Amino acid sequence: MKKRKYEPAGYKLLVKKSKAGLGLFAGEPIKKGTCIIEYFGRVLSEKEEYTSNSKYLFEINSKTTIDGTDRKNTARYINHSCHPNADPEIWHKRVFIMAIKNIKPGEEITYDYGAEYWDEHIKPKGCRCHKCHQD
Repeated sequence: MKKRKYEPAGYKLLVKKSKAGLGLFAGEPIKKGTCIIEYFGRVLSEKEEYTSNSKYLFEINSKTTIDGTDRKNTARYINHSCHPNADPEIWHKRVFIMAIKNIKPGEEITYDYGAEYWDEHIKPKGCRCHKCHQD
């Protein structure tokens, strides 16, 4: 049976310390073009969306935002990068994290959080991604 595009491939993923706090790392090679993991959470009401203090909000569209705070949502540990190796794709109001490059074991999985998040949260403190914050 052929695997569907938006079906996580079951990769071994590890939550470990990164430059930005905790991060999600590949525990085995991840092939470009495959689905790594789904980002999931509770759908928020419009009021909750504007009053939430969660750092794990993901806007699906102008009317739907999910809160990925639940620790079962391992995708919440994926950090921002200005030079990412993954990209979120929305399909049927669900968020799937897709590999846009081959990812080596031990490599942190990252995606670009987008301009709005960058301006509000990252720019004021400075970016801590690998590209911007090399030792």
